[in-house]
Amino acid sequence: MDVLKRVPVREQEPAARAKNFEEVCYGYNEEEAVAEASRCLNCKNALCMQGCPVSINIPGFIEQVKNRNFEEAYQIISQSSALPAVCGRVCPQESQCEGKCIRGFKGDPVAIGKLERFVADWARKNGIKPKKAEKMNGHKVAVIGSGPAGLTCAGDLAKLGYEVTIFEALHAAGGVLVYGIPEFRLPKDEVVAAEVANVEALGVKIETNVVIGKSITIDELIEEEGFEAVFIGSGAGLPKFMGIPGEQANGVFSANEYLTRNNLMKAFKEGYETPISRGNKVVVVGGGNVAMDAARTALRLGAETHIVYRRSEAELPARVEEVHHAKEEGVIFDLLQNPTEILVDEKGWVKGIKIIKMELGEPDASGRRRPVEVPGSEYEIECDTVIMSLGTSPNPLISSTTKGLDTNKWQCIVAEEATGATSKEGVYAGGDAVTGAATVILAMGAGKAAAAGIHDYLTNK
Repeated sequence: MDVLKRVPVREQEPAARAKNFEEVCYGYNEEEAVAEASRCLNCKNALCMQGCPVSINIPGFIEQVKNRNFEEAYQIISQSSALPAVCGRVCPQESQCEGKCIRGFKGDPVAIGKLERFVADWARKNGIKPKKAEKMNGHKVAVIGSGPAGLTCAGDLAKLGYEVTIFEALHAAGGVLVYGIPEFRLPKDEVVAAEVANVEALGVKIETNVVIGKSITIDELIEEEGFEAVFIGSGAGLPKFMGIPGEQANGVFSANEYLTRNNLMKAFKEGYETPISRGNKVVVVGGGNVAMDAARTALRLGAETHIVYRRSEAELPARVEEVHHAKEEGVIFDLLQNPTEILVDEKGWVKGIKIIKMELGEPDASGRRRPVEVPGSEYEIECDTVIMSLGTSPNPLISSTTKGLDTNKWQCIVAEEATGATSKEGVYAGGDAVTGAATVILAMGAGKAAAAGIHDYLTNK
């Protein structure tokens, strides 16, 4: 075995997976996992842990995998993470834990994400659950939103003995894990539902179909329902658009709507009552992970699919793995190009999109070179569907119905990074509701920090 090379991960063949919604990556089996774990140097000063937003004891759990103590490996991970099977699939490990792995300096970094996934999947298949609190402490905490931030905060508080209730606006728990990330990257019934059930097994109650700000307000939760603290992890579900002509046409979707209808409402399945316009030629505008998810979904629904992005491939914000998979499956990348208008037929349906070519100029505030238009380079692409994947912002419903809760100009709730504390006493917030759209693991880190902040607040109150 070449210790400089990671153990390859088996995947569906591109031609086959481009036509189905089954999971692309098969993950490691036991022998592969043990072999990959054996590559870990078990560093005393583990830089990989510094790259993990939820501070998993990475060398500790990998050492247990190497010794085939898979249950112990799971319990080590569970001390820090409520969603290991999710994180093992969707975290950007290449820029976090694996990006700091010492092995990576002279070869391939240890496949930490794939090992985490293996451990979580093994635990699920063998009926292993995280350990509950030995006794309750008598305090009640409300959590708004059952996405990664809310589930993490709730799980951590439950382990400390708190009585926790999650209030979820949709009919299914999981937040972006169920409505945003496609089945071929993150199976809903097999993986997400099982992770949610593990949080419930810690004693957390989940109430669905409760819209905070309409069904009940935060003030009422505190003043009438007896909750001593509240965590807001409601995410960022309000889509952004470009403001170009034609965006109101039939056949224009936000990526949020397109993915929600496919993932949560199963529009990709024949015979379901929530069909979606499948499109023959689809243009996705944007270059992030959500854009890749929308494009790969449209491809599986039978469309010729293009991604239009105004910068070059080097500036694509999506994970390298997701871009690689999209290309393998046949998604067409139209880079250094930007839409100026959506063309509409006489019946109000999309018939094409007008594009202008771009070139990279001087760096902007983000440090990336600013794209500038090339005069006289406009052309048209025929298409019948356009999906806008330009990011999302928080829905202002919660902040507008809560007294004394400060927000910034982007409608994000203002909260301390270290504790999640907001301007309203006893109310904490984290994840996309605070930062705007970001990654699952960063939302989990915020939920973890807020749980510690709430525990400190109620302990000292």
